[in-house]
Amino acid sequence: MRQKLIKKIDRIFSEYIRLKHADKNGYCTCITCGKTYHYKNIDAGHFVSRRFLIVRFDELNVHPQCKYCNRFLNGLAYEYGKAIDMLYGKGTADKLVSLSRQTIKIENYELEEKHLFYKKNLITLRKQL
Repeated sequence: MRQKLIKKIDRIFSEYIRLKHADKNGYCTCITCGKTYHYKNIDAGHFVSRRFLIVRFDELNVHPQCKYCNRFLNGLAYEYGKAIDMLYGKGTADKLVSLSRQTIKIENYELEEKHLFYKKNLITLRKQL
């Protein structure tokens, strides 16, 4: 059940991130290379790996990233970290890495809350497009 819930959140969260960063025509920019793609043709790339659940759904950790940078260049972690620091302030990337190393259990009810939150906000973003 927990893994199914995480997969459901992944799908909704990915689209939410891509739409959140998209312009009014549905285009967003890759955080690492700067190329522009329609939100349906770009990934939601993670700076710190998705295997760390504590930052898996952290909006500071996930941004639109082209498939090439995300999948074939392994996310370009160095460039991604620099971009995060430029967007949110110096040290943000280090804080995300530090947070990912903490052992904090995320309860199922917290995952349910995330699911409902992103589902609701995704509906709102879709209406704005």
